[in-house]
Amino acid sequence: MTPAVASLLALLLAIALSFSARVNVGVAALALAFGLGLFVPGLRAETVAGAFPSSLFLTLLGVTLLFAATEANGTLARVARRAVRLARGDARVVPWLLFAVAFGVSAVGPGAVPSVALVAPLAAAVASQMRISPFLGALFVANGANAGNLSPLSAVGIIANSRMAEAGLAGHESKVFAANALAHLLLTGAAYAFWLWRRPATAEAALAATPAVEPLDARQRLSFVVIGAWALGAVIFRLPVGLSALAGVVCLFVLRAADEPATLRAVPWGAVLMVTGMSTLVSLVEKTGGMELFSGLLARMATPATVNGAMAFVTGLISIWSSTSGVVLPAFLPTVPGLLARLGGGDPLAVSLSINVGSSLVDVSPLSTLGALCVAAVEDPATAQSLFRRLLAWGLSMTLVGALLCQLFATPFAMLH
Repeated sequence: MTPAVASLLALLLAIALSFSARVNVGVAALALAFGLGLFVPGLRAETVAGAFPSSLFLTLLGVTLLFAATEANGTLARVARRAVRLARGDARVVPWLLFAVAFGVSAVGPGAVPSVALVAPLAAAVASQMRISPFLGALFVANGANAGNLSPLSAVGIIANSRMAEAGLAGHESKVFAANALAHLLLTGAAYAFWLWRRPATAEAALAATPAVEPLDARQRLSFVVIGAWALGAVIFRLPVGLSALAGVVCLFVLRAADEPATLRAVPWGAVLMVTGMSTLVSLVEKTGGMELFSGLLARMATPATVNGAMAFVTGLISIWSSTSGVVLPAFLPTVPGLLARLGGGDPLAVSLSINVGSSLVDVSPLSTLGALCVAAVEDPATAQSLFRRLLAWGLSMTLVGALLCQLFATPFAMLH
């Protein structure tokens, strides 16, 4: 067995293991990478350690620590509740406020999973009080969070942009963000229009029906200022996102605005390990020529004319059960140059955007983390079971819808200046 075949089999095994909740795929990927270092000619254990993405780890660590601190001291929860109360009892406005809150929280740093974990319980309560479909509330929360998930400030956006940069596609952060956000906004708007058509009457509810919100305390106000300063520094002054976030965390600890043990417990260490572990394995697959072999296998499924839709469909199908940020983006984005070289044509940016969008649109599925959080937020078992079925149907349908959307619009969008 050649090193390329061995490394590719290791990657495919890691993807298969990602479908199971019994093992963190990052741990599995590191173990498989270590096995390659031991048994594949030309690789050593030291090579595996050198392939660990230390820069990506520092970035993810800083961002997740900063928002773990603000989650632990209640800042994000109170800001989210204040935003939802702006609906003033109008059920037609509530879904879009849920979308906006989830989008904003996700886009400024923590990503879709913490955003949905924060907003979904609030959305379930508000939907019940204002007679809004639980499915519609969950859809707006999950799609809003996913729409902001590829922001240049988001942990997932950092993953996508860093993997694209390694494939020779640096400097497209705004298009990566915009393409994903517009796709989610378009499909969410279609669902909203259908809801209004099926239910034209507006359910009115008193403003008091939404939870009362206490004013921000001194620690939370300081946290809000630190997050704002961090975001401005990253966007305007181009400060390193991860290191500047770590500086912000230190400020919160020193000023006693955040509890250090609670913050460390709130960090999604499993997600950080998943991403860095898979990135390590993918780096070794590239070194052995396995990624080139992978590109050849993918090339058999598409032509230059259909590659956008084909890649959106394949990555969407995998992402229904697997992790978009931890598995799909690190595994597939590096294949783009080799794939198009074998096909003999295609726009690498359009294919990368198709991978991003296709794998993200399906994340409402309850088999993925976002959908599961939405289902878990519903207290009534019968309602939760119905919500599970509807979210699963939506997620599965998005494999085809995403493929069609990317096939039609990815190339024109990529060509915009």
